[in-house]
Order: sequence, then C-alpha cells, then structure tokens
Amino acid sequence: MRILIIGATSAIARETARCFARDGARFVITGRDSERLARTARVVRESGAAAVSCVRFDVLETDRYDTLIRDAQRVLGGLDLVFIAHGMIPDQAACEQDGETLRTAMSVNAISIMALLMPAATALAAQGSGTIAVITSVAGQRGRRENYVYGSAKAAVSTFLQGLRARMHAAGVSVVDLRPGPVRTPMTAHKKGGRLFIEPERAGRLAHAAIVARKDVAYLPGWWRWIVAIAQVVPERVHKRLDLRAE
Repeated sequence: MRILIIGATSAIARETARCFARDGARFVITGRDSERLARTARVVRESGAAAVSCVRFDVLETDRYDTLIRDAQRVLGGLDLVFIAHGMIPDQAACEQDGETLRTAMSVNAISIMALLMPAATALAAQGSGTIAVITSVAGQRGRRENYVYGSAKAAVSTFLQGLRARMHAAGVSVVDLRPGPVRTPMTAHKKGGRLFIEPERAGRLAHAAIVARKDVAYLPGWWRWIVAIAQVVPERVHKRLDLRAE
C-alpha cells in the first residue's frame, strides 16, 4: 500500500501508520518538526514498513500543496491512501480576544485541510481508485462554550468531506471521516483525564480498521455515535444552560 500522511507526528497518525506498516506499506510522511518526524519514521520502519520518506512540511505553506501531492505520487509510484491528520487545539479564550489567533486556528484546523484535499482528490480521481481519510472530531458535532472555535473548524471539515465523498463516489475513491473522542496525546495533556479518554494506540487501531473498511464516517470508539446522537437532540434552550454550568 502506498500512503501519504500529512501530519504524521500526531499520536493518532503515528499509531495508524504502525498498523499499516505491519503489512509492509510504503510511506511518504510529513511534519513541521524535523526531529519528531525522524522519530516517527524510525517507529514506522521498525514496525515493518517497506519504505519511509520524510518531508518537512508546514500546512500554512500553501504554495507547496500541489507539489507535495505530486511528489508523493512520484516517489511512491501512485497513492492508495492520503491520510490528513494535522491539527491543533487552540486556546479558546485567546481566540475570543484576538482575531489573528482565531484566524490561525481556523487556517490550521479547517482551511488547510480543505485546500489540501483538492489536489489529493484530483490525483486519486485520475487514478480511479484510492482512499482519503481525515481526522476530524466529535467536537464538531455540536458547539460547546469551552471549545466552539475548534469544534466549528472540525464541523466545517466534516461537512466538506460529506460533499467531497459524494463527488468522489463515481470516481471509485472513498472518503473517510474519522471522528475521535478525547485521546491522551500531547495536545490534550492540559486536560483532566476521564473515562471517555482513550489511548492513542487504541485510536490508531480503530482508525486503521475504519480506513481498511472504507467507512464513510467512523467514531473512535464507536460508542461516541450514541453520545453524539443524544447531544444533538438536546434543545438549544437547554444546551446553552448546560454549557453555562459547565464553565
């Protein structure tokens, strides 16, 4: 399998890559931090990958998007999976006070993903095969006072993926929306743990299974589907008060 992972240094992406590596997959992996990227590459190789190429890449370098996809195709001889896994959890309070902080959060968590999906989709459609997988979040399923900037970015990506999925269906390309709940990663280190948190190893295994099965939408773990369903039917007049008490 020929795989491009954008944001490969994220904990979930690394663990998902390890699962594919055990089957001898070949990779192009990207990340902003060269040292972390090299460590990820070492882990993936040790897990059985046939080949791993590293590309230092910042998702805000918009002029490199098309080239990144083309180069990955060239290096791997085609693409079977484009896995977009980058993101950040912004400081909600800072976003409320500073427009530039808000714009950066939306650029990283939404706009960059949508813009990267366009050349990726074009490349896979031309092949007539392949899978696109993107990590979104259960946070995108309902706006909450404590993280509505992050949640709205993820909601935008999920809606975008729904439309892209419809577009790519006739081309034989699957589009997988991976919606994890809280995962114990460096991004969530400042949050208190709880029963709803899972380890990145489990999240990676679940993501791998969903991608292989070419699911349209996968909650990680699956029971989040029912939590989200309940949350979505709570009337707004009640929901806003629950958020006020949660603060």
